[in-house]
Amino acid sequence: MKSIRHTQIRDIVNETGQITVNELNHLLNVSEATIRRDLEELSQMGWIRRTHGGAVRVERAEKEPPILQRQVAQADEKLRIGQLAATMVSDRQTIFLGSGSTVAALAPHLRRVADLTVITNSIPVINELAGQENIELIVIGGMLRQSEMSMVGHIAEMAVREFRADLVFMGMRAIDAEHGFTSDFMPEAMTDRAILQIAPHCVVMADHTKFGRVSTVFLAPITAVHTIISDTQLQPEIASELREKGLDLMLA
Repeated sequence: MKSIRHTQIRDIVNETGQITVNELNHLLNVSEATIRRDLEELSQMGWIRRTHGGAVRVERAEKEPPILQRQVAQADEKLRIGQLAATMVSDRQTIFLGSGSTVAALAPHLRRVADLTVITNSIPVINELAGQENIELIVIGGMLRQSEMSMVGHIAEMAVREFRADLVFMGMRAIDAEHGFTSDFMPEAMTDRAILQIAPHCVVMADHTKFGRVSTVFLAPITAVHTIISDTQLQPEIASELREKGLDLMLA
């Protein structure tokens, strides 16, 4: 039965890390055409990653520690990503800064930008930019997600939809070229979906540890954004997959 085969294939791929169609053909004693259909279906459901001639294991994203702890993780990479992202911001623009420690690393570099309007739902960003004379700061309210120090939920989502920006900068929980952006918290995912719709150019900022992983809640396809900024430790095969999807990938 197909359901039993799917379970067997998932178990095999999770145990071995990768497998070919030919190997599955011998193990399960079904046709290669059937194996390929099974792999396509399992890939669409997010259980495996389809490769040429087989499949590899999809890494499940572990639960993230609070943002205050993450600020010291990959600190050098986040600093470089923040500096590179800042070069995309011009005078007199309106930008949205989302939640997360990597996006917060962009905020200190905005002091040089004249007549900038910043919309944000991130308390660390608010704390960094409050009182800056060159910045008009617009704060999104809503339900406080303590671990992220950000405003999310229905009220935040409705507020976000009232604005338009030139650029959006966001962090992401888990990124996979095939399975897109995923999150582990539904209210945050809904808020992030709204954020993705308010600007003609959306930028995701994420260090290399966020890639090749899938979390619980589907947020958006990988093509929902235009630019991804990461660091030079990003695996070359992942970088190639992202560029093949038409994304502008920048490595700091």
